[in-house]
Amino acid sequence: MLKRLTAAGVARKAAIGLLRSYLRLAIGTTRWTFDIHPDAHPLLTGQGALVAFWHEALALTPALLWWSTSRNPALRPHVLISRNRDGRLIADVIAPWGAGTVAGSTDRKGKDKGGAAALRQLLALLRTGTPIVITPDGPRGPRRQVEQGVIGLSRLSGAPIVPVGGWCANRRLGGWDRMMLPLPFGRGRIVCGAPITVTRANQDTAPARLAAGLDAAMHAAARNRAGAAQRLWAALATLLAPALTLLLHRRLARGKEIRGRLRERMGLTPRPRPPGKLIWLHAASVGETQSILPVIARLLARDDTLRVLVTTATVTAATLLDQRLAATREGARVLHQFVPLDVPRWVGRFLRHWRPDAAALTESELWPNLVEACHRAGIPLALLNARLSDRARAGWSRVPGLADRMLGRFAWIAARSTLDATRLRALGAARIGVEGDLKGAAPPLPADPVALARLRGLLADRPVWLAAATHEGEEEQIVRAARQIRARHPGLLTLIVPRHPERGPAIAASLDHAPRRAAGREPGPDDAFWICDTLGELGLFYRAVPIVFIGNSLPGPGRRGGHNPLEPARVGAALATGPLTGNFLDAFARLGEAVRTVPDADALAEWVETMLADPTRAVAAGQRAQAASQADATLPDRLAARLLALMDVP
Repeated sequence: MLKRLTAAGVARKAAIGLLRSYLRLAIGTTRWTFDIHPDAHPLLTGQGALVAFWHEALALTPALLWWSTSRNPALRPHVLISRNRDGRLIADVIAPWGAGTVAGSTDRKGKDKGGAAALRQLLALLRTGTPIVITPDGPRGPRRQVEQGVIGLSRLSGAPIVPVGGWCANRRLGGWDRMMLPLPFGRGRIVCGAPITVTRANQDTAPARLAAGLDAAMHAAARNRAGAAQRLWAALATLLAPALTLLLHRRLARGKEIRGRLRERMGLTPRPRPPGKLIWLHAASVGETQSILPVIARLLARDDTLRVLVTTATVTAATLLDQRLAATREGARVLHQFVPLDVPRWVGRFLRHWRPDAAALTESELWPNLVEACHRAGIPLALLNARLSDRARAGWSRVPGLADRMLGRFAWIAARSTLDATRLRALGAARIGVEGDLKGAAPPLPADPVALARLRGLLADRPVWLAAATHEGEEEQIVRAARQIRARHPGLLTLIVPRHPERGPAIAASLDHAPRRAAGREPGPDDAFWICDTLGELGLFYRAVPIVFIGNSLPGPGRRGGHNPLEPARVGAALATGPLTGNFLDAFARLGEAVRTVPDADALAEWVETMLADPTRAVAAGQRAQAASQADATLPDRLAARLLALMDVP
């Protein structure tokens, strides 16, 4: 046992020596630039202060400590560490560099880890003018969220807090904080911001002020690197502007743009900005637009002087918005424009015209030029229902400086799930929390009662099922399943609702010119298929046909991720999906076994036959799905309140 302990001790000493030597090499060979606020200079060289770094920059602290001691050789800065293995490692690594340590912290569950003794020691050191390095989000996070300990220590001691940011050539480690491991022979920058003083009167706002100061220092330190990535992105978009103009005209020819409104995609609009307060919400397509409608309603209800500008990227989303708002009293206070493409000049035109008081993007609509333009114009920006697929995460990871800068521009990010929040934090998102899925909080899709009664009458006395939100190529598998079912149920009618209604004519033509709802044709007794290629009627079809397959989920080229299962679940439909559900993992997990997963057309046919053969079983499946889909009705109002608060931020 003694030999093992001795061997372990030797190995630990060797590891510490190796790490210390590496950090000395990396930091010592880096060409550092120090940008020290004039008010912070005396505090760092003998007057004493709490020197705050985000935990991710902890490995860069020796650079600032060496700067301080070079100006005051008698100075011996201290670092507050935790009483765990990591803390002991830090203490051993920095011990020969003339820095002391204070061990002890209070974790978020309130368990005292030497906190009282550490507090006495810290207060004594601060009285002697010793700088104390502290990480407000350490030792375990959440990343870039200020804990109360540093605020309380500043108030008790009277010592100001100096927010510090650092950057150098580095590799990011994979922990909760994405710590920077410095690389040798590069360039680096340390930025010390204006000191923050905490008093009893301002202690409630101190965490937000400190977080903002630390973020500003981090961005200032990394400005050259991230700025180069941003400038490159902007230059590429500008160079591609002529090609993007041609792309818009091609989309126009395919019915994906509106001729009289094409210039909106270049940031131009003939519509004047209304007077008074204006908040801008962007939703790319139909799903995102449906999810923000309750937020819009709550915004307008909370402030009867407010106007809301909604931008979308698709014609179908614009049409849906018009349909949903036309019958509402508040609809006149909502304006619509197509969002400009992410070209700096086009985005600039858009913002100069509308001058929103605050803005919010939705889900994964992350456009660096647009986000940067909002920041420069002083427009506070939020991200609602934030999500990030694994594919998108991998893409943004290739441009980490650009992603970190862009995500750092958001005043706050409301992630739809813990997984999405984790992925966004890994890219640099700091002010982020898990609020829940807006699509999960939406009310049931509407349906006209008269149209519903007529549709139920039309479909009565024959077996029927619905394939909803299908994508190109998926209909072939649905038709195969339908023909298998029809062998046992000769009167079967299959309703196909394509995700993109403009595909309706092509689908109908492939099925011997099956009747199309958009063309005003209804199915006769001998028709096996009905193409329901209208917009905004899914609520009608889900109620009339309670056996539903959710599209974009069967394996095939270009298909991935599924669609929102909560919409049919809320009206009591029995549900099946293919195995591809990555875009709505939380929603499908919430429904659990209330949704049947079918791997292919044969399994889909078997499931539909089971539902048709036993209607009571279909009803029970729908009831289970409906019970599991109950919404968090308070989420839209909570987000609306946070958005309105953004407008009051100076």
